[in-house]
Amino acid sequence: MRHAEAVEETLELRDPHRHLTPHGRAQARALGDRLRWHDCEPSHVWSSPLVRAVQTAEQVVTSLQRDIAVDVAPALAPDGSARDLAAALAKLPSDSVVLLVGHEPSLSAIGAVLVGDPEFEVLDKACAARIVDGRVRWRFAWNADAPITATLARLR
Repeated sequence: MRHAEAVEETLELRDPHRHLTPHGRAQARALGDRLRWHDCEPSHVWSSPLVRAVQTAEQVVTSLQRDIAVDVAPALAPDGSARDLAAALAKLPSDSVVLLVGHEPSLSAIGAVLVGDPEFEVLDKACAARIVDGRVRWRFAWNADAPITATLARLR
């Protein structure tokens, strides 16, 4: 999942400290509501350490109505390593469902590693992709009525 809309960077407010706008908070809550109804019950939530990603993860978890901690994963930072993240995911129990919240282009790199396709489609802000067994199951935007499944994506 890519973080929701954040305030612009300024000289006083550097990139790592950018926070969600009110619209971004609404986007994150709306995406959490949508994910709750479409087989998204994470056992883990990992977020980039940047403020906007942590805030997005917290808003989504609240909307999912899950009692789950948001853990910071440095590999999800913009300069993080997709391969390190994939290695950390591989160490989890096989029945784990992990919600990752981060940034582009690193999320596309992570997606590419997980599905074995270097052309993994970029995620828009407040958009999620569900990967199961090395395949994209669906993509969901914060304002979509339903997810776009892999089958629908091929028909576009």
